[in-house]
Amino acid sequence: MKLVPSERFAERDERGIALLTVLMVMLIMTVLGIAAMTMTGLDNRVAGFQRTTEAAADAAESCVSTSVKIIQQTIEDGAVPTTVVSATGPVPTVAETAANPSLTMEIMGQSNNHTDTISGTGAAGPDYMQTINGYSVLGDIDRLYIQAKAGSGMQFAAGYEGVGTGSAAAGSEVVYRVDCRAMLGATGTESRIVAVYACTVNGESCQRKI
Repeated sequence: MKLVPSERFAERDERGIALLTVLMVMLIMTVLGIAAMTMTGLDNRVAGFQRTTEAAADAAESCVSTSVKIIQQTIEDGAVPTTVVSATGPVPTVAETAANPSLTMEIMGQSNNHTDTISGTGAAGPDYMQTINGYSVLGDIDRLYIQAKAGSGMQFAAGYEGVGTGSAAAGSEVVYRVDCRAMLGATGTESRIVAVYACTVNGESCQRKI
């Protein structure tokens, strides 16, 4: 059977439309595939950044909790425990044996609001130094002031609070500031936590205020 010219043109048109349709479908699928890969990559980067940030915060929080324990032990013993003092920390040797005032003197109240910082060097440098999960962690411990506890005998009308609440009966608390920073040089990730604790004068307990 012989096709007339009009039928040949119709067959060619149908083949052309089919090819164009296939090409359009392939183009759409390619675009969708690239978009899906881009979104997956972005999600992975965001998740990785979040994990890194959380790890930095955990390292800084670990510095805070360890610093509070050092404060309590120092108050109880009258000096920073020698077991935590070394060239690699957690209390750098220079902060305790070469600094004036030493960390012991700071904690025990012989130098309130000392000017040492986590970014300083030598005797004016950090009181805490550790490497935690790859993060370089630095911390500073400062004794701020001593104050009467709520309801103590040093406060107005404290007679209503009963016996054993005055300053002579541990009715005072010492306020400390702990400043910790965790850094990961490879990524530039950093987390910094500044916390304020009120500790009993005998070091029995420390409560976080901020």
